[in-house]
Amino acid sequence: MFQEFKDFAMKGNFVDMAVGIVIGAAFGTIVKSFVDDIIMPAVGVLTGGVDFSNMYFTLKDGAEGVAHSTVAAAAEAGAVTINYGLFINAIITFMIVAFALFIVIKGMNAAKAAEEEAAAEAPAEPSDEAKLLAEIRDALAK
Repeated sequence: MFQEFKDFAMKGNFVDMAVGIVIGAAFGTIVKSFVDDIIMPAVGVLTGGVDFSNMYFTLKDGAEGVAHSTVAAAAEAGAVTINYGLFINAIITFMIVAFALFIVIKGMNAAKAAEEEAAAEAPAEPSDEAKLLAEIRDALAK
């Protein structure tokens, strides 16, 4: 059973998938930073200084019973909140990741199509068997 698992784990597709997952996680971190640190401040300036990460709706006040200026302060006070601003950030992050993947896949498809087109245009060289049969045919014809 251990050998079977080892054979499965060492297959090329499995290793490729693992590498893809690790790179995808790192890419997700980069995109999250891009959205949180670059895109959202610019969107905030365009919308008049709105900080989406601190937009929330209070369902139940905390122990102090006062409004809080940030999600973290509300959570610290024990308030129950719906953090719709963080949800907006997550949607923007998803859109950027989806667009980046679309561009990557579009490029891969274009490269694959160009490769297939080049292979289709070049006449296929006959195999060794075909060459041998042609020689035999020519010899018999003489």
